[in-house]
Formats: sequence, C-alpha cells, structure tokens
Amino acid sequence: MARLIFVGPPGAGKGTQSKFLADAHQIPHISTGDILRESVAAKTSLGVQAQGYMDRGELVPDQLVIDLIRERLSKPDAQSGWILDGFPRNVAQAEFLDALLSELHQGCDRVVNFDVPDPVLLVRLLSRGRKDDNEETIRRRLEVYREQTAPLISYYESQQKLVTVDGDQSMDEVAAALNQVVA
Repeated sequence: MARLIFVGPPGAGKGTQSKFLADAHQIPHISTGDILRESVAAKTSLGVQAQGYMDRGELVPDQLVIDLIRERLSKPDAQSGWILDGFPRNVAQAEFLDALLSELHQGCDRVVNFDVPDPVLLVRLLSRGRKDDNEETIRRRLEVYREQTAPLISYYESQQKLVTVDGDQSMDEVAAALNQVVA
C-alpha cells in the first residue's frame, strides 16, 4: 500500500476521503490534529510540551510536530503504509518531513491535492455549523491556506509526486478518483 500525503483547503474532503481509503486498505490515517490530541490526552512527554503551547494559544512548533509524527510513523501499523492528513502545511514542513522519512527509511509515494473552488468550500464550511465557521473567518482561512500551500504544491510538483483530484464531485466520485491514484 502507498504512503500518501493529502493536501487541500479546509472543507475539501481530505479527512473524509482519507478515512475511507485508510479503512479500505487497512493503513493508518494520520492527522496531526488527532496526534496532538492523543499525545496530550495520554500525557506523553511530547504531549505535555504541546499542551503548554496550546494552552497559551500558540502554534505548536514545527520541530515538536515532526517529533510527534516521527513517533507515530515508527509504530508497527504504519510500516505497510499511511495517509498523512494536515501535514505538511508549508515548504519548510515538507523539507522537515522529507528528512524524517529518509531517516525512517520510508518514502512518500504520492501527494494528493484536493482541488475545490472557493465558493464550493465556503458553502461546505458554512453548512458544517461550527461556531467558528462564519464567512469572514472561512475566507481568511482559505486566504492563508492559498498563501502557504501554493509553494507546497509547486514543491511536490517538482518532485513529480503531486496528483490533483477534483474535489468538487460527489464523495463516491472522489473516492473512485483516489482509488485510481493509489492503484
């Protein structure tokens, strides 16, 4: 099974599709948000460090996130493949990840970019009904995503690893497109 990185804006369907694909192929879906929450809940040494930043409302530093990912990718269930969702978010993180994967003697087979137009994302995110999902906040999150991720997409294109999937389709159509990517 493949080792995949999913990138795309909030609301593009990365989490939903990675869970389907991970279940179908019996590999872990690794979400940085989930790793942080699990490490904090388990009170691991890395989790305690992360909690300090989170309690202060600060971003968890890249190196700490990389250490958490190193720990997660070293577990037995990740040896046959994985899907990384939500990391890397920028070129610096991608470079950190490349070094980590080399250290672990693993590679990334494909980077899947979920392409969805902003007006569609706006409708999807507003329909989730989360209290922090208002139009102004969503537009800002999409703007930040575009600023940080455009260079990341170019980075993976230059490595011939990037595959773009049209995320503006039904869940089944997106899933079918993903299955072709990993086949």
